[in-house]
Amino acid sequence: MAQPYRPRRSCLAVPASSARFIDKARDLPSDEFFLDLEDAVAPAAKPDARQAVVAALNSGGWGERARAVRVNDVTTPWAYRDVIEVVEGAGRNLDVIVLPKVSEPGHVRWLDLLLGQVEQAAGLEPGRIGIEAQIEDARGLAGVDAIAAASDRLAALVFGPADFMASIGMRSLQVGAEPAGYTGGDAYHYARMRILVAARSRGLAAIDGPHLAIHDLDGLRRGAASAAALGYDGKWVLHPGQVDLVNQAFSPDQQEYDRAELILDAYTDATNVHHRGAVMLGDEMIDEASRKLALVTAAKGRAAGLSRSLPRR
Repeated sequence: MAQPYRPRRSCLAVPASSARFIDKARDLPSDEFFLDLEDAVAPAAKPDARQAVVAALNSGGWGERARAVRVNDVTTPWAYRDVIEVVEGAGRNLDVIVLPKVSEPGHVRWLDLLLGQVEQAAGLEPGRIGIEAQIEDARGLAGVDAIAAASDRLAALVFGPADFMASIGMRSLQVGAEPAGYTGGDAYHYARMRILVAARSRGLAAIDGPHLAIHDLDGLRRGAASAAALGYDGKWVLHPGQVDLVNQAFSPDQQEYDRAELILDAYTDATNVHHRGAVMLGDEMIDEASRKLALVTAAKGRAAGLSRSLPRR
């Protein structure tokens, strides 16, 4: 990735209008949390929820996790007030704005411009607050390459399966489940791959959408493992009981982590000491491509708290 790697294995949704859920979220081991001003908050409760977000961010207790807020989408009457009030009130304690229902690059550019104005007015470091763009409909997927290139603030693209299913007319009422009668494999593979490739082309993280069946841990485990194998960095979680399982799915095991560190050692020795671009490591020839793969695995392992069990070369 072009940007320094920041773990986003589990991204916890926290209703901004619930003080109980906000307090509970402080003790959960998610890599990122987002205080939700959109779907989780009724229209009449949104002004009070903004103030609750400001208070929650400023009161601290979030550790090293990425601190995010999901605002309402740009077509609503609430979006601009969400951004202005939250950034003016708690911009120094905010890392990311999550923008939902992004269907064109102009949505991201709107948020980029507004953030720049509010940062300047509030005396904040220019450009310090990032953007995560949620791709949730057919139009957004069709334009995802341009969306990924719309702003230097972009940190991640997020797949939103529920609205996406509705936008293409998928015959299912279970979010993320294979539609009855479909025999083509994974009905969501194309959408996930389009988002992943667009994200990687710009050095962005790619985050899978949530598993709404809270108590279906086997289904969550399968979905998270599939997204992780594809190359996604993490997944949204909606319940405390989902966090550990998702963290595990998006973390390498000890053997994978040790192998990645050995590859990095061997490649550094080959290029810096022996001035060679490729070298044998056991039965495998490793080169620059191997190094790039190992960098990602090693970063994920370190984020998961793993330490080397094998000596350095």
